[in-house]
Amino acid sequence: MEQTEAAVSGALGAGVEGGDKTARKALKVVAAVDASEESLHALSWALDNVVRCHPDATLVVVHAQHAADHFAYPVAAHGIVYAPSSAVESVRAAQEESSRRVVARALDICKERQVDATGAVVEGDAKEAIRQAVERMQAGLLVLGSRGLGAIKRAFLGSVSDYLIHHACCPVLVVRPRPTK
Repeated sequence: MEQTEAAVSGALGAGVEGGDKTARKALKVVAAVDASEESLHALSWALDNVVRCHPDATLVVVHAQHAADHFAYPVAAHGIVYAPSSAVESVRAAQEESSRRVVARALDICKERQVDATGAVVEGDAKEAIRQAVERMQAGLLVLGSRGLGAIKRAFLGSVSDYLIHHACCPVLVVRPRPTK
């Protein structure tokens, strides 16, 4: 039994360093969240099943927001015109407020479970922004939710979780949605 627990701890980045069995590297868990219930379910699952088992773990809640300066609109047959700077600033302000609400909601879930966590907002395409954040933070585990898309929708819409499973620098835990009744 003890070997199994040590193997699990080692797999999640809390392994033994330098042969000294008392020296452990603290696990850094990054939970990627958005406004979906699936991502908040994944965060809750990670709090109950990963962070609770690693009292020295640190948790960072990450939210990716799209860059606001890439908005354009079509103009009849004249091609594409980029949005005026005032419109871009309005979009940016709305996105920042939305991101603050998403991170605050996730941090409230952490607080309810008496877990200290920090929040971070990264900008860009969610797949790449989260991958870069995980790498920069030297995470030992990335946790994210799955919307449960079918193969056809996933092929057209892409899958953040699928991309991160194949490109993240650490283990990725994808938490499936709650079963529907």
